[in-house]
Amino acid sequence: MPELPEVETVANGVDARVRGQRIERVWTSGKPQTFKSSEAEIVETLTGARIERVRRVGKTIVMDLARKGGGSKEKQIPKGNDSKKGKGTLISAQFLVHLGMTGRLLVSQAEVPLPLHTHAVLSLGDGREVRFVDPRRFGRLSVVTEVGGYAGPGAEPTTISVEDFSKLFKGRKLAIKAALLNQSILHGVGNIYADESLFRAGIRPRKQAGRLTKAELARLHAALQQVLKHAIELGGSSVSDYVDADGVRGFFQLEHKVYGRAGEDCRDCGTALKKLVVGGRTTVYCPTCQH
Repeated sequence: MPELPEVETVANGVDARVRGQRIERVWTSGKPQTFKSSEAEIVETLTGARIERVRRVGKTIVMDLARKGGGSKEKQIPKGNDSKKGKGTLISAQFLVHLGMTGRLLVSQAEVPLPLHTHAVLSLGDGREVRFVDPRRFGRLSVVTEVGGYAGPGAEPTTISVEDFSKLFKGRKLAIKAALLNQSILHGVGNIYADESLFRAGIRPRKQAGRLTKAELARLHAALQQVLKHAIELGGSSVSDYVDADGVRGFFQLEHKVYGRAGEDCRDCGTALKKLVVGGRTTVYCPTCQH
């Protein structure tokens, strides 16, 4: 499943290509499991809306929209002078895309044939299309119109301070690997970047989160932010189906120290890397470098 760097890469790529565009038409496939909101609600919310920004929140791509007001059932959010006399009020809405295991969000010219397993198409004012493609249908599409919008389930790992990061794990009996994967604690981190960050911080994945020292938590905080930043710079890790908004694979998988390398030699010390299961997830670590 795409993790924070992959979702960030896709969101940034889509944003650079479609920000400011108006959505003229919306098509949905009608396939089950894909739509968390009803298809009718998605079509109604998106049609005619202007794309203000595309960004990442946790592992979710959030498309911020601006729409002309008029619906009595929706909450109107004034924006600038548009709120005068209630005319032309802009209503805030968001289109949420969770990629799941195999989801892709692509920006294409309309004449390019639709890929198999396309479940939504947003036709833009300039003739291009934003397409959601998902062969296994584990991804989810939904809309949010509530004031405040979507904030995600946990803390944001790329901006959290070391002090607030340390507080997240205080008193927790979970293994630190399982705690990193708990999206209600810290959203966006998945198996790849938990393993890579724990290796770089020199911490064993089964160590109890609440027993980590202040120094260990500081190392983990720094390692996690460094790994995520570098992975974003390299376009994420393409270990399965992941590609960016142009269909291009990432490169961070070439720098994996432990993930997917069980039984191979540690690139730092030469010890054979070991595999175990933590929180139901396959985990790889170095018994020499991690304590």
